[in-house]
Amino acid sequence: MDDQQLISRIHELVDEEHRLESAASGHGLSDDDAARLRELEVQLDQCWDLMRQRRARRSAGLDPDSAEVREGTVVERYQQ
Repeated sequence: MDDQQLISRIHELVDEEHRLESAASGHGLSDDDAARLRELEVQLDQCWDLMRQRRARRSAGLDPDSAEVREGTVVERYQQ
């Protein structure tokens, strides 16, 4: 996935996240929607992590395409 595809994917995920949050406004999320929101959060963290890896590799003179998506359990433990 190149940078532009990654940015497009991030936008798609954010749009879906906002739709879910807006739909839940005032009455909360269903169990399915809450689960989907958690999935979206993990996928967004993975995308942002991949973007950071790609930028770091590029800055170091390495191939950004060798960056790999890390497991959700890994990116969710990062400190913000």
